[in-house]
Amino acid sequence: MLKRNHFNSVALTVLLCCILGGITVERFTNRPLVIVIGGVIGIYFLFAIKVVDQWEKAALLRFGRYRGLRGPGLFLIIPIVETLSRYVDQRVRVTTVSAESTLTRDTVPVNVDAIIFWLVWNAEKSILEVEDFTQAITLGSQTALRESIGRHQLAQMITDRESLGLELQKVLDEKTTPWGITVQSVEIRDVRIPQALEDAMSQQAQAERERQARVILGEAEVQVSEQFAQASRVYNDNPGALHLRGMNMLYEAIREKGAMVIVPSSAIETMGLGGTLAATTLAKQQ
Repeated sequence: MLKRNHFNSVALTVLLCCILGGITVERFTNRPLVIVIGGVIGIYFLFAIKVVDQWEKAALLRFGRYRGLRGPGLFLIIPIVETLSRYVDQRVRVTTVSAESTLTRDTVPVNVDAIIFWLVWNAEKSILEVEDFTQAITLGSQTALRESIGRHQLAQMITDRESLGLELQKVLDEKTTPWGITVQSVEIRDVRIPQALEDAMSQQAQAERERQARVILGEAEVQVSEQFAQASRVYNDNPGALHLRGMNMLYEAIREKGAMVIVPSSAIETMGLGGTLAATTLAKQQ
């Protein structure tokens, strides 16, 4: 909401034209009063001509009473009788608010920065209902942000900023609607916690990752042991399968040239690998 006292370029141009016109007429008529009349007319239009930009509305007062909105564009007012008290920008605006050292629901001090996107949709209400709506939105946003932080836990604020922003948007919109203002959205830009707490949370996260890794490793060991137990039951019920497995292991061990395998005699007798070993050696010699 702006207040302007300067003259626009159109009014200054009209003033200059009136003065020059009076001077020109005075040369032909030899009447100095014409210059005075031209100057008075120019001064009248200097205060009467107003210009409002495309994105603005101006509040017109007549003897201090509100008479409506003017603009955008060029229009005339009655000097002294009428005045333009306020210019309202109706574009989307951005306000940054912050809450420092505010306790969360689990009593953790945090610093939170938020961005408020809002606009004036009813310029008349914004002028008549509140003195300075920009300051009112800033202070109201800070209060609402602190209250919202106190209702949420730290983990929720860090992981679910969107829901926190939606909650703030709803609260602020209900507060500003009677002023002719709507809050389009609220974005939580940053959530900062004390450095000591940040280090502790980092250590906790690392310990949790190590715990999960150990759990996964233990589950893998259990699965492997179950497979070995199942294989031992199969071999126990089927000695032929055990012999075939032994032959395959022996073949894999000596198939490379120059490989040497030391097999205990007890294993040869148990698995019946004597004939297999001899046959394999004979095959390699041939």
